[in-house]
Amino acid sequence: MGAYFNLNEHNLHEVMVEGNRLLFHIPTSSLFNMDELTADIIDTLRKGSQIGGSTSAEELVTTLRQTFDVADIQETIAELIALELVSDGRPLSAESPVNKVESFPLSTVVLNVNTGCNLSCTYCYKEDLDTPSAGRRMELQTAIDSVEMLLRESPDEDLYNVVFFGGEPLSNRKLIMDVVDYCDARFAELGKRVDYVMTTNATLLTDEITDWLNEHRFGLSISMDGPKAIHDKNRITVGGQGTYDVVRKKARRLLERYSSRPVGARVTLTRGTTQVEEIWDHLFNEMGFSEVGFAPVTSGDIASFNLTGEELIDVFNGMKQLGEKYLEAALEHRNIGFSNMHQLITDLHEGHKKSLPCGAGLKMLAVDHEGGLNLCHRFTGSDLPTFGDVKTGVQKVELGEFLSQRLDRTDTGCSTCRIRNLCSGGCYHESYARYGDPAHPTYHYCDLMRDWVDFGIQVYSRIMAKNPAFIDQYISPRRAS
Repeated sequence: MGAYFNLNEHNLHEVMVEGNRLLFHIPTSSLFNMDELTADIIDTLRKGSQIGGSTSAEELVTTLRQTFDVADIQETIAELIALELVSDGRPLSAESPVNKVESFPLSTVVLNVNTGCNLSCTYCYKEDLDTPSAGRRMELQTAIDSVEMLLRESPDEDLYNVVFFGGEPLSNRKLIMDVVDYCDARFAELGKRVDYVMTTNATLLTDEITDWLNEHRFGLSISMDGPKAIHDKNRITVGGQGTYDVVRKKARRLLERYSSRPVGARVTLTRGTTQVEEIWDHLFNEMGFSEVGFAPVTSGDIASFNLTGEELIDVFNGMKQLGEKYLEAALEHRNIGFSNMHQLITDLHEGHKKSLPCGAGLKMLAVDHEGGLNLCHRFTGSDLPTFGDVKTGVQKVELGEFLSQRLDRTDTGCSTCRIRNLCSGGCYHESYARYGDPAHPTYHYCDLMRDWVDFGIQVYSRIMAKNPAFIDQYISPRRAS
């Protein structure tokens, strides 16, 4: 009996770009130009399934041999079977070879150095946020124990990351400096590299602090929401005053003096704020940030700040409009620093296949001021149980069981979704805030994210076709750094 073929629709997705059919191989997040023979095989099998099911090998070859050589047909079918785009009846490979998380290659520790913040941003997600006077500061010994825990749990890494977070981390400046002194000596002693990262609201920056950060090559992100009218809506002092003027002044001074690494801006989009292109223009062209990234809020604790469904659509439309500018600039070999598009292009270029949405709990853990190990910095102070502490180490069984819930895509829309290996169910905290379950997929984003990825495929393929040097100069080095 001859072989019968079916198309594995859940493993392929097509995107039209300038009249060309591109094939997105879902299991590997790889992108292929579809040649005429491949396209005809897919169309023939798809038509067969619509009529009555499987197509026999004889029927397929007979249909196609009028146009193509039989040996070429057979070779291409074999390639499509190997890619599991076409099935000949054999069982498909498991989507992920791993269905249980048992190892944790930690390389990053996030230190929540102070729950206190000198601002009172209306939309802040931090559940352990305090006013400056009530801030609970991390002790130096807790920070040192965090670093030693990282080394103890993952002794074989070449590069480690120590991230300083708050509240406002610079409100515990002395601790940060002491930790850096300790890490510089400790990692050098081991022949290891260490990288420092911090997100700050910029209000406490001075020339002295900037120069010290520059000396230690901190990766810096500044929280700034755009022009004055937009920024001052939510990023306010404890007394209720807008902070744009001081942040603008401090950030400008930082950008003038900081030379060791590019500095990016992080924008939070809340209800009533959807002006993506206007915000980017101000922060990139007027302020001079090297990158601008957008974080839409849909599941914050205070519902009145969450973007409505209509606003979220507006945000994604705005991101696509800015993405068109990104493409136009890329074809002229210019980089406009739109980090959301940078990230998507990176994932597509490198063929990322993510079983989990991010490195939280796997490569990264966040330490609260008491030394508890949290899934990520967004969970410090939340009701989600911690997974050990810096003294006793990681509770691997409990953490593994938690992460394994996301690996299991049974009975979820993720099991057949075309972006399942790029999204992997979405942000744990977004799910936790919206559904009360961090393992629950972020279904409210699904259609928009699928459309965003299709748009990214179009942008990426056009860059690769017309100016691949842009990828080499602006995308690959960004990942390497």
